[in-house]
Amino acid sequence: MSIPVINIAQMREWENATWATGQTAAEVIRRVGKRIARRARKLTRSDDLILILAGKGHNGDDAVAALEFLDGRRFEKLAVTVPEVDLPKLEHAFEQKPALIIDGLFGIGLNRALDDSWKKFIATVNQSKIPVLSVDVPSGLNADTGETFGAAIEAAFTLTVGAPKIGMLAQVAWPFVGRLEIAGDVGLIPCPHTGELNWTLADDFEGFPPRRAVAGHKGTFGHVAIVAGSFGYHGAAVLAAHAAQRAQPGLVTLFTQANVYFAVASQLQSAMVKLWTTDMALLESASAVLIGPGLAALEATDQMKGIIRRFWRDAPAPLVMDASALDWLMTQQTMAREVVRVVTPHPGEAARMLNMTVTEVQANRVRALREISRRFGNCWVVLKGHQTLIGRAEGRIFVNPTGNPHLAQGGSGDSLGGFLAGLLAQPALQADVEKTIRYAVWQHGAAADELQARRANWVVEDLVTELGNAR
Repeated sequence: MSIPVINIAQMREWENATWATGQTAAEVIRRVGKRIARRARKLTRSDDLILILAGKGHNGDDAVAALEFLDGRRFEKLAVTVPEVDLPKLEHAFEQKPALIIDGLFGIGLNRALDDSWKKFIATVNQSKIPVLSVDVPSGLNADTGETFGAAIEAAFTLTVGAPKIGMLAQVAWPFVGRLEIAGDVGLIPCPHTGELNWTLADDFEGFPPRRAVAGHKGTFGHVAIVAGSFGYHGAAVLAAHAAQRAQPGLVTLFTQANVYFAVASQLQSAMVKLWTTDMALLESASAVLIGPGLAALEATDQMKGIIRRFWRDAPAPLVMDASALDWLMTQQTMAREVVRVVTPHPGEAARMLNMTVTEVQANRVRALREISRRFGNCWVVLKGHQTLIGRAEGRIFVNPTGNPHLAQGGSGDSLGGFLAGLLAQPALQADVEKTIRYAVWQHGAAADELQARRANWVVEDLVTELGNAR
């Protein structure tokens, strides 16, 4: 099950409800320590030194609890209580060239501004450029607001206990939080809270997609149509088609422009390639449609925009709009029926759709998602970027935890659009649209994570080959 994003007060209520069952704080701390150690071992090699910075609160207790489970690793513990006294000890520890720092200085209980001695201590950690694994929250960060208490550890990874805290998802917190991961199953009772924002877990997709019928055939698994590609951008069409194939619909048909037809068709084998015209009847046999990748050089006429808008309004099949096609939609367009519509903007495209700046979109991504959905017929919105959001004008919004900065390559969005449309084309997956969209986004990011773990120089073509493999 996904986990709600909560605040500090809710975390305290959760802990107290756990203690009321007879569970002890000591046992939870021991389990948290085990999770910290597991993550630290994955981030280091057997001959590496791990430096543990332990404050005097429970956050420090969590970090120290990891020592029991750091078998096979060298480690040094530095208890930090008086920063001006402990700073020379920190500098001496750095001379031993630790490969990882475990940050257990402050937890979510910090509620005061840090003095100059703490600021200097934290600045010294940050200036070392040694990767940091923060426990629960980067020390010095307000887990409710995402602001700092004057300074904060710049973590590469944050392993937060139980559930994400709302402030860690704020844009201002991103440079400090790094990659946010969840330490679940640490002895707490099931989370008693619900919320607007929910953190996606890999377990959410256990048994998904469902097993295919043994007697299934091409017609059983749908037909995805893709309108993509223009002069200078034909590669986007190819990537989208290949990504759609990785979702394994029964058929894939790509409709493209005459001036790129041969460049596109020569790179595809099992996908059919046809010329796109203003006759949208060509798409009527499809069980899902993607429009947009690589249409940047296409001069969209008023007639073409009108056709796309009518298709958006009337087509019975699920429709995914991406890239340049997002600019062709009209606001407040009433749908003829209850249909599946998905838009997949990055922050720049979202800003154009809302007539605001990228800074305004990023400052409140939830509000931007809600407003896009409201303006464009209560469509599903995949607001891409760090911690991609999935949701609509009302209801739950899901935060995707997978992916990394190396997804910032041309063609990454085209591959997501193709994979998503290929999934939505399949009748069995149309039964739970929300889960199917979330799965596409999760797989896209997880594929990038697996590639990054294996090699540093992967490209989007590699990403396409990995789509659907992550578990």
